Amino acid sequence: MVNSLQSLFDAIAHAGDEQELRSQVITKLIEYFAAERSGLFFFDRLWEFEKNIPRPLRLAFSLKHNPILRYLVEHHAVVHEELLLPLGEWQIICPRSDHYHVMVGPVVGNGRLIGAIGVTRTRNTPAFNTQELADLSALCLHISTWRATLQLQSTLFNSLNTNPLTQREVQIAQLVAQGLTNAEIGTTLWITENSVKQALKRIFRKLNVSSRAEMVARLSSNISLVR
Repeated sequence: MVNSLQSLFDAIAHAGDEQELRSQVITKLIEYFAAERSGLFFFDRLWEFEKNIPRPLRLAFSLKHNPILRYLVEHHAVVHEELLLPLGEWQIICPRSDHYHVMVGPVVGNGRLIGAIGVTRTRNTPAFNTQELADLSALCLHISTWRATLQLQSTLFNSLNTNPLTQREVQIAQLVAQGLTNAEIGTTLWITENSVKQALKRIFRKLNVSSRAEMVARLSSNISLVR
């Protein structure tokens, strides 16, 4: 059971990619907020399947008709339905029984909204409160930072080689540069020591190096990210 924000912060920090982030975080969000559902969306992908949304739910994805979504886009701040709407009006916009209460928060980057985190509850549960708004705001900050770091790493490391490093390989290279052993890296990333060894072999091959020291020197000579 998730009983602290720190466990969620740790799950975010250890995610190697978006798929892993969702698998680590979605269930924990549901547990922490006693929610019926939770979701994590990045808007460069959300609109790809917008056309498949059932007609009764399309108002919930319309800036014109959904003040919750509009507030998120305009303010980049966490909000829930009771802050903006009279009692019962949200159900006209979104009739789903498992979305009777809804709270959403922003994922931001480069001054714009790039995603959202949402949690929902059913009719027979309490509305989200001020403390939960603050907690979701903290989680939005961590996910926004995680996303920005992921994009920066991808941009910088992809420029190193025509066969770029994966995000997991980037994490391992960074930890090697910090002086961690394979066992320590495995513990930090929640993977086996053998997985670390195999990843290092791939990194060496991609960067055309033969040792940890040579790998660090190669990366450090190209960027200042690995320290």
